[in-house]
Amino acid sequence: MKSCSLYYIMLYTFLSFYYTPIMAQPPSFDNDTADVPIDGGLSILLAVGIGYGIKRSLQQTNNPKNK
Repeated sequence: MKSCSLYYIMLYTFLSFYYTPIMAQPPSFDNDTADVPIDGGLSILLAVGIGYGIKRSLQQTNNPKNK
């Protein structure tokens, strides 16, 4: 039963990222306006978060209290 619910969670996650239609209005500005990428350091924050999670996981694995 647990593996079945895990399967559905993974399937839902995959499908939610796989098909995400974005309906937006076309830009209504002149052609001389430069497009600006919307990043804002989000990729850096994501990398730091993943690194911190790995560090915490390794600390908990090597902690003698857990053994």
